[in-house]
Amino acid sequence: MTDIDPQDLAARYVALWNEPDPDLRREAIHELWAEGGAHILHPPQEIRKIAAELGFDSSTLEARGHERIEVRVSRSHERFVASGQVSFRPQDNAVLLHDIVRFNWDTVPAGGGEAVGGGLEILVLDENGRIAVDYMFPG
Repeated sequence: MTDIDPQDLAARYVALWNEPDPDLRREAIHELWAEGGAHILHPPQEIRKIAAELGFDSSTLEARGHERIEVRVSRSHERFVASGQVSFRPQDNAVLLHDIVRFNWDTVPAGGGEAVGGGLEILVLDENGRIAVDYMFPG
């Protein structure tokens, strides 16, 4: 794991969410995530409230496997990036500790500028340096 550049991994991860080409997004997902990897989102309060009202466990939202992660990334891209609302950029604070990479990311207006949001990402890597579990905490 020591040969992994955590800032490079963070940059490739965030670039995936901004990628307009569905084929390149799919390719990046296969490169970044292990086959059975998971993306686990700690949803914002308003989503947790709606899910709880519908009788769902609202503490997390999970996508497991390349196909489900692709759906998750694609829908996020369509809603936020392709719509022209925002784009995402990594902060310059990625660190690697054993098999864990931690970094923050910013949500910025589509034209650039100051962050209007962001979050914390914690990636648990497998023995091949691919994402086994991705914990996302938007904030």
